[in-house]
Amino acid sequence: MATSRVKLGLSAVALLAVGGAAIAQQKPESILPPGFDQPPAAAPRPAPTRAAPAPVAPSTSAAAPVTAPAGAPTVAGVPGAPPPVATPTPAAVPTDPVTGLPIGPAFGSVHYSLPDASRRSLGLIGIQPADGVINPAAFGNADGRYIEALMRRTRAPIASRWVSIALRRLLAQPLATPRNVNGADFAAERAFLLLRMGESVIGRAIVQSVDPDNYTPKLYQVAMQAALATGDVGAMCPLAASAVKVSDEPAWVLGRAMCASLSSSPSQAKPLMQQASRVATGIDLLLAQKVAGQGANRQDVTIEWGSVAGLNSWRYGLAIAAGEDIPDSLFAGTGPQMRYWQALSPRLTPAKRAPFADLAAAQGVLSAAALVDLYGLVDASDDTNTPANAVAKDLANAYAASNRDGRLDAIRQLWKGADAGEPSHYGRLVLTARAVARIPVAASTDGSDDLIASMLSAGMDGSALRWRGTVARGSIGWALIALSDPNRTTKYAAGDVEAFSASPGKQKMFAAGLAGLGRIDASAAQSSGVDVAGANSWTRAIDRAAAEGRPGEVLVLSAVGMQTTDWRSVSPQAVYHIVNALRVVGLEGWARMVAAEAVTRV
Repeated sequence: MATSRVKLGLSAVALLAVGGAAIAQQKPESILPPGFDQPPAAAPRPAPTRAAPAPVAPSTSAAAPVTAPAGAPTVAGVPGAPPPVATPTPAAVPTDPVTGLPIGPAFGSVHYSLPDASRRSLGLIGIQPADGVINPAAFGNADGRYIEALMRRTRAPIASRWVSIALRRLLAQPLATPRNVNGADFAAERAFLLLRMGESVIGRAIVQSVDPDNYTPKLYQVAMQAALATGDVGAMCPLAASAVKVSDEPAWVLGRAMCASLSSSPSQAKPLMQQASRVATGIDLLLAQKVAGQGANRQDVTIEWGSVAGLNSWRYGLAIAAGEDIPDSLFAGTGPQMRYWQALSPRLTPAKRAPFADLAAAQGVLSAAALVDLYGLVDASDDTNTPANAVAKDLANAYAASNRDGRLDAIRQLWKGADAGEPSHYGRLVLTARAVARIPVAASTDGSDDLIASMLSAGMDGSALRWRGTVARGSIGWALIALSDPNRTTKYAAGDVEAFSASPGKQKMFAAGLAGLGRIDASAAQSSGVDVAGANSWTRAIDRAAAEGRPGEVLVLSAVGMQTTDWRSVSPQAVYHIVNALRVVGLEGWARMVAAEAVTRV
């Protein structure tokens, strides 16, 4: 897919539409992008240098375009590497390229460079150490342009909680930059995929793991998106002066005006905001003025949402930063990512985050522990008589009721209280997982299928295995234990698949999972209706990546195979290839959880 520079206005703006139509992705006819397995023809983009500055067009995709407002002047070139010794620049005060005014400290009139030993390499970028999921060389000798194209075209969020979690850890950890791509651009692609997955905090951290002197236009573009997704206007401020020199996004003009007001140089805020009013009007300008009014130049700006037609990431991010409540009706045209951003936002009260927490947990954005902690904060907060308080009370009883039956009743009440729809119900399974693990095993427990599914939704396979003796052959609980059992030597036959008495869809997922884990012959899975012998460009690509030992590529391709929020759109064939590939590259624990999740959620 060719990349292009797409422009949009900020007042005439659908500014930075990650939060709007760009991520309100419709369900595709096929969840595999056409021709995805062909590396893009574009030559690799070299890192910019002082000696030869070269403008680089930001990459966008049809699936989730990042769009740039029109109207700001364009200055070619990217800042190059600073001197190796940490010394201030000459005392002469530079002037602003837009207003002609002297640039104050907030915009870099005194610039300090880092010594070579303190600079971060573009060859290895990440924010947390490897934790056993994959390794820094996870992409092996893969062409970076190919990996970038895969990430750029992947519609997110994706179906599987466990693939999402593994992919997040891959994209977050220190990764060696693949060949043929610029490290800063590759970080931008990683961060933008994380944002589309709902991982706003991790996305921002990846952006910030690159030294500002190494930023490219693409990374400036994604840095703006990350700041808005987290409602963190301050994250724009260290970049604003350099961004306006290489980016034609009017958002940076507004960003500089807001940062001036919030900094120690408020005298620059008024002329900069006047300049910003030439590229923005209406709610977009008012929100910027509202944020700026929180600084030294105090002013009260009233925000009226009644005439606002839609929500985008600019409006979302500035509203969160300004403490403005966004009407729920405006979220109707956005993707679910914004709800996940809200669940993670520390700027919202726990009671305001809780309504979206179940969905975020089902997606893997919130862990079981984080979800329990959130409801603990709800219980301890001043908010009362909210739906979240009722959930917090039931959750407390699930842990602390005086007897086993009381705890089970509280757990089942939480399951019943989930909003209609599979993701919310699965989110409640995640919420109760640790409470369920504390329930003593009893042979006569009703609903053990859901208890086992709940524990496995949080990866608690050891706890789930305690129930092996209580489940009947052919039940859902029996099938889930068969898939999640870490014992590699256990083998099954076609008769075991036939004995599974669940729906035909679950039965096929069971066969696909067993085959992918190597616990049943592929021929038995084929006879059960799973097309393990069929092949297309995606199956060949993921099988090849697994055979050549590239776990990073396997995880990205797993997301490609699950780029839908509806598990009914995920085929048993895709589950087979994903589970098999994860197992082959040494991620068997993740493979087992994906297989169990498929049976639970179909």
